[in-house]
Amino acid sequence: MKFYDRYIGGEDGRSIYNDIYDFGQEAFNAKYFDDIQSVLVETFNRVAYNLNIIFEELNDIGYAFKTEFQFNFERPLLKPLPNTDELLIKLDEAVVDFGQIPYSLKMFYKIVGACNFGWDFKREPKMFWDCADPIQICSLDDVVSEVLNNDWKDYLSEVIEEDPSQFPYLELAADYLHKDNISGGLPYSIQITKEKAIDSLFLNEPNKTTFIDYLRICMENCGFSRITKPENENRYQEFFEKVKPRLKMI
Repeated sequence: MKFYDRYIGGEDGRSIYNDIYDFGQEAFNAKYFDDIQSVLVETFNRVAYNLNIIFEELNDIGYAFKTEFQFNFERPLLKPLPNTDELLIKLDEAVVDFGQIPYSLKMFYKIVGACNFGWDFKREPKMFWDCADPIQICSLDDVVSEVLNNDWKDYLSEVIEEDPSQFPYLELAADYLHKDNISGGLPYSIQITKEKAIDSLFLNEPNKTTFIDYLRICMENCGFSRITKPENENRYQEFFEKVKPRLKMI
């Protein structure tokens, strides 16, 4: 059975993606790629659908989204930009000395766009949930602006020279402590891979997993990857009861 048929048939996405990852470079073979791409398209359509549901419900309960924007990465939801293909070409060219952008991130930007469910502390100092880690993926235009800065290449080269085990990366989100407006750790970042890859590691994020699996965890937790951590004592059940039944798992 094809991957896509298994996916829409309700099989757990983790097992399907594990099988896809096992293909390695062969995933891009013409014999398999159309099927695998269909799974990715379905995945990111589900992510986009879910984010809209979560955003609407958060708005209804008075969640303090940012409402004044200087940059696109500040926007709670941003649809794919009209010049996405052009920007992805620029991104590929900018990182070529380090490797390649995972296909998963490209599909995210083509289908979802960007999101930032961070709390606006200027509007409301007291947030709903502590250390809940709201989903945040930086907009493509802001990522491209960062990597086209000459300092970016120099800095990343120095990091890798000092520690050859360090993966090259693109920063995509603040960590959960910074999102709570307190001092935190390194930004969540996606690994730039040496060869073409369907997906790659989502670095510095506590679950130590891939980009797609990070999105899956966020969807399973209604947009907040750490909201259910017992030590946070968050009261999220009522929100989950309204939202979770409406979401499509990835």
